Amino acid sequence: MKRLSGKLFSSIDEPILGKITFKPVNLFTRKNYIFISNDGRTKFGYAANLVTTPSNSRPYLKSNSVLIDPEEIKYLNEGDIVSIEKNGVIKVLYEKDSIHNFLLLTERCNSSCIMCPNPVVTKEDDKIPMILKVISLINKDTQLLGITGGEPTLMGDKLVDLINACKVALPQTKLMLLTNGMKFEDFNYVKKIVSVKHPELTIDIPIYSDIDTIHNDIVGAKGFYKTIQGLYNLACFDQKIGLRVVIHRLNYRRLPQMAEFIYHNLPFVKHIAFMQMEPSGVAKVNIDELWVDPYDYINELERTILYLHRREMRVSIYNAQLCVLSPILWEYTKRSISTWKNIYIDTCKDCDYKENCGGFFASSLEIYSKHIKAFKLS
Repeated sequence: MKRLSGKLFSSIDEPILGKITFKPVNLFTRKNYIFISNDGRTKFGYAANLVTTPSNSRPYLKSNSVLIDPEEIKYLNEGDIVSIEKNGVIKVLYEKDSIHNFLLLTERCNSSCIMCPNPVVTKEDDKIPMILKVISLINKDTQLLGITGGEPTLMGDKLVDLINACKVALPQTKLMLLTNGMKFEDFNYVKKIVSVKHPELTIDIPIYSDIDTIHNDIVGAKGFYKTIQGLYNLACFDQKIGLRVVIHRLNYRRLPQMAEFIYHNLPFVKHIAFMQMEPSGVAKVNIDELWVDPYDYINELERTILYLHRREMRVSIYNAQLCVLSPILWEYTKRSISTWKNIYIDTCKDCDYKENCGGFFASSLEIYSKHIKAFKLS
């Protein structure tokens, strides 16, 4: 999530949510907007004002106003949705021009994945009321919206309500739920999810090995059979399902065997994504145990991808750089890293394939393949 620094003119009791606008809005709808002012003048009726110079407005107009560096404003666009926190930090919850928008339901989880890119969180405020308001403000023509965590299913029936809210408010928007799938071993809970009948809901679930103990060691929970049962329960309702496999030192050698396991046991999944690891959060703490140069598993990945493709299963490679892949795999790569944390290192400046390459996570500045190089069109 993109965060910008701001300074509140006066304290606030709770976060302020609104849609960014650079131009005046009708008085009766202003309460849903946050106005950007470049002349220090705050406007009446808005949820808040972001000003780039110290405000010269009257004191009663300075409430819910935030001073923000002009350089930070360039990261905001008309129609973005942000929250202003009690410490003045501005969180960008939705970017109108991005295809990588996600609703973060909770930061709590019932797994303890050794390569999780997020820090461990055990206690938090209920995010659902704010998220429901975000949904009401999102542009109706948004193509794709993700639901993620933590573990979203920890919200129980609130997750069901949220999926329904998306169906009502954003009927044309594809919805992608990222979950470890363990909760779906409960057949009745699966029935609640599918009973919403969201026409464009895909549920993406990770598996990290074809061997239960390896998967369980990676996720820090006895979850393998719960996840597999959850996948079968979802398949009973013909729910669209995707699989995600994060590759690292603990599982890369068995990628070909995992491909066989998926084909023989999970032939109903619509898509399988094999992903480079994001070296941040818990993953960075465990980096010595996890890191393997992506160049070193080219052979295993190629065998895996081609095995599944030849059996008419849809496969993709996420978060990967073209120069560490064999050319035969390039057609399977996707630019999947969220815009706000997608970077390219200095070596990439002169690469003629940069526009088609997945690039790096911002957290990869110190941790990346030794085989990165710039390609030139021949």
